[in-house]
Amino acid sequence: MTDIPLFQHSDTARRFIFGILLTAAIALGTAWLGSQPVISGLGLGALTLAIIVGTALGNTIFPLIHSQCDEGVQFARQKLLRLGIILYGFRLTFQQVMDVGLSGVLVDMVVLTSTFLIASYMGSRLLGIDRQTAWLIGAGSSICGAAAVLATAPVIKAESSKVAVAVATVVIFGTAGIFLYPWIWHHVATLIPGMSATRFGIYTGSTLHEVAQVVAAGHAVSPETESAAVIAKMLRVMMLAPFLLVLSVCISRRASESGASKQRIVFPWFALMFILVALFNSFHLLPLPLVAAINHLDNVLLAMAMAALGLSTRISQLMKAGARPFVLGLLLFIWLIVGGGAINLLVQQTLA
Repeated sequence: MTDIPLFQHSDTARRFIFGILLTAAIALGTAWLGSQPVISGLGLGALTLAIIVGTALGNTIFPLIHSQCDEGVQFARQKLLRLGIILYGFRLTFQQVMDVGLSGVLVDMVVLTSTFLIASYMGSRLLGIDRQTAWLIGAGSSICGAAAVLATAPVIKAESSKVAVAVATVVIFGTAGIFLYPWIWHHVATLIPGMSATRFGIYTGSTLHEVAQVVAAGHAVSPETESAAVIAKMLRVMMLAPFLLVLSVCISRRASESGASKQRIVFPWFALMFILVALFNSFHLLPLPLVAAINHLDNVLLAMAMAALGLSTRISQLMKAGARPFVLGLLLFIWLIVGGGAINLLVQQTLA
């Protein structure tokens, strides 16, 4: 009888190791696939591919081996995600904020706030979507796509199925933006007085969903557009930490006002660490090859988290969500293009 706990511990370790190896294999495989010219040209990065492959396996092979590796899969979905968000700070420096300027900062703040508020109102009030799904889609649309959805999920304690729906929504419309934004530049933006490649880059970075999508869309216009777009986008990413803190406080207050038992504020420590890492990175204390290696590791960790999310997602759960989440994603996509463009022009004209 005294040997039973030892066998149980060994079995848990085995499930943990197998799960980690499975998510790592998917992450590395999709990283290689995403580096191929045909795939990278479509703006389908490793994170997007990881959740696609993970979902495909999660609805075919994974249910058969679920009991053999679930410990590691859940660890990747929760713990490795937070570590990946923290290390994401090595992509940023506070000098980038200075490069964008006051107008870029204001544009990003207004676009982020307005998009999330619109998502919250339209999702729950007009479309009848549950609040968590609306918040996740709003976070992904207003900040940085799938990474923002994943970072927001533990703060609002969202279910895997809702996270998967939100990720799918922002990926679909963000990918469409890769092709739409260059068309806007050639057929619409050039007709606007004072519009430059750099200003269009700020517009792209402040309104398009994913970092990879911003890079692809900006690159299709010009090097100046790509550079400005990436800087503006990185600034939006930097706003993830304060956004999560404010959201956590609002959730706690809403619970108190509704008469429910007082809810403890879920402080997103990983988001604070993300900001501290970005601050540390601003001093350029680490050699560039080491930073590049950390960023590569971070890509793998985030892809492992996305793969784990896909493995935990069932198509039947996505079908239950219906078309309304995608309608919300479409409405936010239109708002980002039209309303985000208007915000960019208004701020630039005001501060000119």
